[in-house]
Amino acid sequence: MQFETEKATIDYEEHGEGRPILFLHGWTMDRLVEADTYEKIFATRPGWRRIYPDLPGMGRSVAKDRLSNQDDVLESLLAFVDQVLPTGRFLLAGTSAGGYLARAVAVHRRSRIAGLLLRVPAIIPDTARRTLPPFRPLVQDDALMATMDKDQRTLLGDVLVQTPDYVGTLGHRLRGLVQPAIDGTAPRMLAIRAEPKRYAVSFDLAEMEKGFAEPTLIVAARQDTVVGYRDAWTILESYPRATFAVVDRADHGWPFESHELLGALVDDWLMRVAERNA
Repeated sequence: MQFETEKATIDYEEHGEGRPILFLHGWTMDRLVEADTYEKIFATRPGWRRIYPDLPGMGRSVAKDRLSNQDDVLESLLAFVDQVLPTGRFLLAGTSAGGYLARAVAVHRRSRIAGLLLRVPAIIPDTARRTLPPFRPLVQDDALMATMDKDQRTLLGDVLVQTPDYVGTLGHRLRGLVQPAIDGTAPRMLAIRAEPKRYAVSFDLAEMEKGFAEPTLIVAARQDTVVGYRDAWTILESYPRATFAVVDRADHGWPFESHELLGALVDDWLMRVAERNA
């Protein structure tokens, strides 16, 4: 399915029926990456309509010539929300840069958001200003890593847990989902990402999100060297109904190996949303 805005063509898919949840993926990713994470969880949790759009210039969505910054991406997403979810309240979930955008959508459609989930969220757009932990493998196996050729090592990057099962699962995910999404990202969106002023929204998001009183789940990864975990703590007081979790043995790709933990946290979040809206 597609929706046209002035600055983007947004391609999206839906699964299930019931109360809507809108999922926003990370920058240079696509909806397949997000669906791979959450459909495992919602396959056994009926009653939810899951909506997965591709962000402009990623996946099957198109960034038109007039789209030049994060404000334009947000504008397109808000138009998409108003068309696909014209009435009623819905839940909103965002991963990485999708978490940054989810916070911005919640600011502009606050009365309509029944709950917010931020997974490994990007809090500060400018990479140079992020508080990031140094990379240190939790399980190191130099002999295992030495068996891989140059292309495999490049694909894998920094491997947090150097065991055959972890490396195999990670490689499968990177080859099947992550790298194709990166390869399919439009150069226009890569250029936006490279310029902090264009990658950030133009308004004071940290100020405007204060006092969001709906049930929220913020999950950061302790070994995340992309967005870190400390910066997420700085927004906690803006969300008085937030559960804040920092997960050990987890990097920016979390939870590709531990969906059960994310499922338990999601269950608690959904319960709090239902209770709040009973």
